[in-house]
Order: sequence, then C-alpha cells, then structure tokens
Amino acid sequence: MRASMIGLSALALVATSAPAFAQDDTKEFTLTGSAALVSDYRYRGISQSGKRLAAQASATITHSSGFYGSFWASSIDDYVAAGADAELDLIAGYSTTVGAVTLDGGVLYYMYPSASKGVNTDFWELYGSVKGAVGPATIKLGVAYAPKQKALALINPKEDNLYIYSDLSYTIPDTGFGLAAHIGYSKDETFITGDKYTDWSLGATYTWRNATFGLSYVGTDHAKNFLVTAGGRDIAKDGIVGSVTYAF
Repeated sequence: MRASMIGLSALALVATSAPAFAQDDTKEFTLTGSAALVSDYRYRGISQSGKRLAAQASATITHSSGFYGSFWASSIDDYVAAGADAELDLIAGYSTTVGAVTLDGGVLYYMYPSASKGVNTDFWELYGSVKGAVGPATIKLGVAYAPKQKALALINPKEDNLYIYSDLSYTIPDTGFGLAAHIGYSKDETFITGDKYTDWSLGATYTWRNATFGLSYVGTDHAKNFLVTAGGRDIAKDGIVGSVTYAF
C-alpha cells in the first residue's frame, strides 16, 4: 500500500533440493524452487492481498561456495503499490556455517512491474541473520534495513526502515509435523509499515513428500482500523492464514 501505507508478508521460501548442474562430476550449483497458494499474503503481519487468496512462486540457485541468487513472486492487491497486481523480489546473498551456527546475508530488491508509471514503488534492503540449534529447536535472529529511499517516504522526501525479528521452529521427529513462532518489530514510520509496530505469528506445518500444508495465526499491535483499504478491510487485523506449498 505504497499509495496508502502498507507493508509487504511473512515471506518464507519452502524448497527442497532439485537436480544440480554438474561440472567435472562435482555438484557446484543446486537449483531449488516452490509454488504455493496462501489464503492471505501477509508481510510482517500486514496483508498484501486484501485478505484474499494469493499465488506465489520462487526459485533459488546456490553455488557450493555459499553464494546464491533467488527470485520470489506473489500476486497482490492493487492498494499495495500504485495499482500493481504482482510483487517480484530479486535476492542475492551468501550463507555459510561456522561451527553450529549458520550466517546469512545479502540484498533484496522489491519490484512492482505493473505499478502506475511515474510513481516510486520499488525499493531495496539489506538483510542478515544468524541461526542455530537450542536444544531440540532452532532459533533465528535477523535484521533487515532499507536505506533512505523515495518509495518509503511518508512525510519526508525519503525515509529508511529497520526491521528486527526472531523465529523459533521445531520439527517433531518422524512425524512430518513442525511448529513455528515469529516476532518482529518495525522501528520506523514508512509506507511499508504505516507506524512503528510489532508483529507475531504462531503456526504448524505438515510435510508429505514435496508438499507442505501450513496453518498459522498472524497478528500485529496496530490500532484497530489503522490500515484500512478503500473497501473497508482492516489489513493489519489478526487472522488465520492457511497455505499449501509444493517444493521442487
């Protein structure tokens, strides 16, 4: 809702290994991807699809060195970015494991190809995270920072945005079931946040072969009717989100 204050949703890529490109019998590149349907596309707790069904897809190519490149796409409602009906994210990063800890970082560029001409909608941000096991669970701490850009402007000509979050996940052995929790904080007032706020989610998944079924409760501490579409939908209101993802 770049045109009227919004943020983009809980962006999670679900993918498994696919056939790799071989060079001298060494698997230097690995291609993974996924396709998904979600009952509501939430980004950092706020709906990007008007609390309606959204279709999503992703692909990632990873080099054995740890460098990777990705794209992620989703259908969106036209309030998000000046009439655009799709979001395309381009990602370049590096991931490595040091002892029992995984470090990941890179740059992400948000594009809205069908937005109205002459409107600043596209923006980029830097991200980084550290992930490791805590007993039977996995905890992840991350940060994303978008430097000052016109597309984020709310009052000033340019605005920046800082997002800090933590994820906790647990896979129940030999069952296919998993549990996950998330909490995040958006520090700045911009068009992707509206106001400073906290978002959270609690969810469960079940994986069968290449398919993953998910159900989660997503919420924010935005005041009631703080972010409302022209159709009267409160897109920051708590709600249940279902998803079906096929990884390849």
